[in-house]
Amino acid sequence: METFNADEQFEKLELNLPPAPTPLGVYKPFLIDGKYLYLSGHGPVNDDKSLIIGRIGTDMDKEEGKLAARQVGLTMLSTIKTNLGSLNRVKRVIKVLGMVNCTADFEKHPFIINGCSELFAQVWGEENGIGTRSAVGFGSLPDNIPVEIEALFELHD
Repeated sequence: METFNADEQFEKLELNLPPAPTPLGVYKPFLIDGKYLYLSGHGPVNDDKSLIIGRIGTDMDKEEGKLAARQVGLTMLSTIKTNLGSLNRVKRVIKVLGMVNCTADFEKHPFIINGCSELFAQVWGEENGIGTRSAVGFGSLPDNIPVEIEALFELHD
């Protein structure tokens, strides 16, 4: 069986990784426990370290929200690559929790979080890049970011 190379798959996407964020509060951006990698909630960090800001339903539409979720995914990949050295350390995605800053009448939370989930599927393949998931709406998120995502991964032995 051919080994899937996540670093090579990412290179083929021709996307940039923003700088890995540093904690602005009392928490760790990631934690390894045995064979599991936990990532704290990440926001959409741009290449210049600025955040994508805005509420879905008022400041941006669902397509812009989906792109913001993809940017969160890129920020998470940056945390993995910066701290673990390679995306190949990840065996599979176990769980993604996507939080969407949106108006009360917005109902397309899963569509938004697909921006991150589709990226992970491209990087680790559909078998290992798609895990369990929750996509929920919130009345606000820190600094008025449109999306925050946390995730659990299984690491290779």
